[in-house]
This record gives sequence, structure tokens and C-alpha cells, in this order.
Amino acid sequence: MKIERVILPVLMSVFFGGAAAADAGKDLYNKTCAVCHAAGIAGAPRFGNAADWQPRLAGGTARLYASALKGTAKGMPAKGGNLAASDGDVKAAVDFMLASAKTASASPAKPVAAAPAPAAAPVAAAPKAVAPAATAAAPVAAAAAPAASIDAAANTSGVSAADINSFNRLLKPIGKRNPPPVEDGIHDPANDGTVALMAPLAAYGPLPKSLAGNRVNWVKAIDEKKINPRWDRQDANAAPVVIDLNIVREVKGSMPDVVYPHKQHTEWLDCSNCHPAIFVPQKGANAISMAAILLGEKCGVCHGKVAFPVSECRLCHSKKKEFRPAQATAPATK
Repeated sequence: MKIERVILPVLMSVFFGGAAAADAGKDLYNKTCAVCHAAGIAGAPRFGNAADWQPRLAGGTARLYASALKGTAKGMPAKGGNLAASDGDVKAAVDFMLASAKTASASPAKPVAAAPAPAAAPVAAAPKAVAPAATAAAPVAAAAAPAASIDAAANTSGVSAADINSFNRLLKPIGKRNPPPVEDGIHDPANDGTVALMAPLAAYGPLPKSLAGNRVNWVKAIDEKKINPRWDRQDANAAPVVIDLNIVREVKGSMPDVVYPHKQHTEWLDCSNCHPAIFVPQKGANAISMAAILLGEKCGVCHGKVAFPVSECRLCHSKKKEFRPAQATAPATK
């Protein structure tokens, strides 16, 4: 009887404890780690990609645990930004991702079906040619249509990053960015007006450069008067209603808080583009998450399609948190 009392708990711990740890690791990955590791955001090794994980494995599992727990200088926050997670669950999440990489390495490569091309959008007739003016004409941004619904489970099933971000054209490799209008999958290649449009690489040449998106710093381009976005389609003299107001959104974990600058947005867009269809102008009324943004909702309606992609974390997470050391309490005197 005494032996059974000792052996049974040990056996249960071995068989069920390991399963519980694996489940905890998978659950933490789905809730926290998948935001970056599913798509390889900011250079994160991708789930199920053996090539991404091989250099990390060379340093040993203990080093991977330390990086996950304490964060890295390359952008990985401590515990993936989820400071409420236990050390054991974080290590289990690392094990879960390593297991996916080892499984991918052991399995023979399977051909991946190419993502379907987006439906071509109708293009208005090309405008009449205008003689070059002293001020460069500004491109008029088309209204961004909401992304097609994507199965949320795709972020946790280990599918390739290309499949996850098939909607996010600004996360394409540098060599595939800014193709001519007849090849960009947005304009109708059969429309004569498409051929008349200037190729982006030629149009963007004189504009200030960026390392993200379509490689143009559009905010700086406006500040330097390199472009002058047209506010009204019919009235060329109409001026924008610019609102210089920053909204700070506090985020959990160690990531800096998000600063939403109205000024840079309202220099391009009227308020009705975002309110109330995308964002309800009321504090606490908008549930925003990285998962929603990656699926083309909220900020993702524009960012990743006509604005810089979500890989540029620090452009939004720009307000550092103020960490105050805990004050030591003086010992009670008798």
C-alpha cells in the first residue's frame, strides 16, 4: 500500500505532468508568441521553420530559455511581453516551438501552394496628361478595403508566413516591392489606363527613403513639401483639417506604450475614414490587439496595405514606460 502511494503520484507526474506542460506551452504560444513567431515579425524565428531555428539551437536550449525569459536587444521583450506568464510556461512555449522546428526538419519538404492573387480592382480612367509643374503632384491614396476574413487558427497551426500574410503586401521581400501597376495585383492589367500610370519606383525616386513598407518616408515627404496630398477631388485649393492630438494607449508587459498621432494621419485623411466604422471615438470602446491588426482589422485596415507594416514595432510603440523602483519600507520601531 505504501509503495502504491509513492509510485502512483510519480507515474502520474511523468505521464500527465509532461502533457500539462506541453499544453501550457502551446497555450502561451497561441496567446503571446504567435504574434511575432508565426510570421517572423522583426526577425523572429518562425514556427515550424527549421532553417530559422537552426542558428539558435547551436547556442543551446539554456540560452534560448534565457532569451525568452529576459528578452534580447534585437526587439524580443521579456517573456514576449507577457510578464504574467510563469517561467515554466515560457520554457514550455520555447519547447513547443523547438518541437515544431525539429518536426519540420525531420519531415520531407512538401510543395506549398501559391497564395491566390487578390482580385483586380477597377481603375478609373487615366487623367489627361498635364504639363510638369513646379510642385510635384501628389498621389491620391485609394480607400483601403477591409482584408478578407482569415482563419484565426492559421496563426497557430504552423503554416508558412507567406500563407499567414498573403493579405499583407508590404511584408513582401524587397525585390518584390513596388512592382509596376500592371503587375501589382491591385490595378486591372487589361485597362488601358493602368499602362498610363507611372511605375512606383520611378515616382518614388526623389522622395525621402524609409526601411519599411514601400521604402518611402511619407510623413517626412509631407514635412519637406515633396508631396502635397490633394484634400478634395474637385477643389484643388481645399485645405486639410489637421488635428494635432496624440492618443496614448497603454499596453501590458514591457513593450512601450502606443502613441497614435492624429496630426500625421489627418494631413492625409478626413476623420470619416476611421470614425466610427473602424474606431469608435470613445475611450475604452475599441478592443485592439496585434492578432486583430495582423488579420487586417483596426490599424491593420491600412497598415500593411497602404501604410508601413506591423514589422516596424517602434514606430507605434514609442512611449517608454516609467518603471519606478519599489520604495523600501522602514522597519517598525517599538
